[in-house]
Amino acid sequence: MKNLLYFALLLLLHPDDDTIITRFTVPAGYIRQSSEPGSFGSYLQNLPLKPAGAHTYTYTGAIANTDPYTAAVVDISVGHEDLQQCADAVMRLRGEYLYRQKRYTEIAFHFVSGFNCDYIHYADGYRYHNDKWVLKARKDYSYPTFMNYMQLVFAYAGTLSLDKELKKVSSADDLKAGDIFIHGGSPGHCFVVMDVAENATHQKVFLLAQSFMPAQDIQVLKYTSPWFSLDKPAGIPYGELINPKYLKRFK
Repeated sequence: MKNLLYFALLLLLHPDDDTIITRFTVPAGYIRQSSEPGSFGSYLQNLPLKPAGAHTYTYTGAIANTDPYTAAVVDISVGHEDLQQCADAVMRLRGEYLYRQKRYTEIAFHFVSGFNCDYIHYADGYRYHNDKWVLKARKDYSYPTFMNYMQLVFAYAGTLSLDKELKKVSSADDLKAGDIFIHGGSPGHCFVVMDVAENATHQKVFLLAQSFMPAQDIQVLKYTSPWFSLDKPAGIPYGELINPKYLKRFK
């Protein structure tokens, strides 16, 4: 009975979907950095999360090796193939953000080959073949077709291509939600900044999310805390990338 009353109280306190903002309280002395309404940062801050305590699973349904670093799991599909890995998760979030705003002309990602895979061509019925578009289908801007487009991107793009199309953040003082810590390589890796908070002396802490290899749920990360900073080592895989020299953002 006590457990039932406890969960009923939680529902009363948090009637809406749990999100990055509602789940994570900023550390004492810090204030959450506001993101412009409609921005990529605001989209990330308001992403729904799976229930507290959810594990991070791979695309096969197995608990991921990265699960011990899970602070939360973003409530978004991982698919049934080993495709939505680190850079793919970042591109998925960016693509979803633009798709939901119907900014279709802005949805485009380069393949490692350099081919510009834009969503408009795909939605208009063109299909990729040897770095060319070939008309093969009817025009279709539905969400399932969008997801087929993203699967294509996952198959041919990666950290190498994404690193090249992002722009360098000139100063770490300008860090904001939506920024990416990335190093292109085979393998490379990347993290996306989900939220940022700042104290009176302008020191910043931030939440990070990632996917991994094999493809897994997009997880919000933790080490000793879910809030990372640039002046403390992060004992997580690829934690060395949490460094201003790897900080970039979408143009």
